[in-house]
Amino acid sequence: MNTHTPLPPAAYDFSDPLALLRACHERMLQHGERLLALADHIAANGVDAQTREAASGIYKYFSVAGKHHHQDEEQDLFPRLACVSLKLADRVYRLKQQHQSIDALWQQLVPLLTRPTEISDTAAFQALARQFATAYRDHIRQENEELLEIAQHIFSREELRQIGEKMAERRGIQLKPR
Repeated sequence: MNTHTPLPPAAYDFSDPLALLRACHERMLQHGERLLALADHIAANGVDAQTREAASGIYKYFSVAGKHHHQDEEQDLFPRLACVSLKLADRVYRLKQQHQSIDALWQQLVPLLTRPTEISDTAAFQALARQFATAYRDHIRQENEELLEIAQHIFSREELRQIGEKMAERRGIQLKPR
């Protein structure tokens, strides 16, 4: 089973937080595809050392990077956008609701990914993996098309710097002084 899809290099840094968010979206989509491949492999072949390793990697990615990503958006990006207009505030509200739905699906996946040998209903696991990957795919498309593109045009350099600093701080990264 090859669930090690090459991930894009970390080509962006915190000085360009919107590009960093887009790159994170790409990695989330790739990990969603890895989850689908994992579910299919378990259904066809059962659990082996390679599937346990893949499950652990997917779990770690979404538990750490996914959590930080949602915090980046909900604490730093969404509030700034919601202040711009009622239309953007409505979009932000819908996207936050989607975060909650995705998080609920994630909570169902956690015990399965942390203990894949206990997956007894592989069809249900496949369906849950599909639901999670599809929800993320649709959500990311909306964020990329409806928010990040707008943010690129309305945020000042200073606002982007502040967002990037908060993102780095959340990850325990000390940025060099400007």
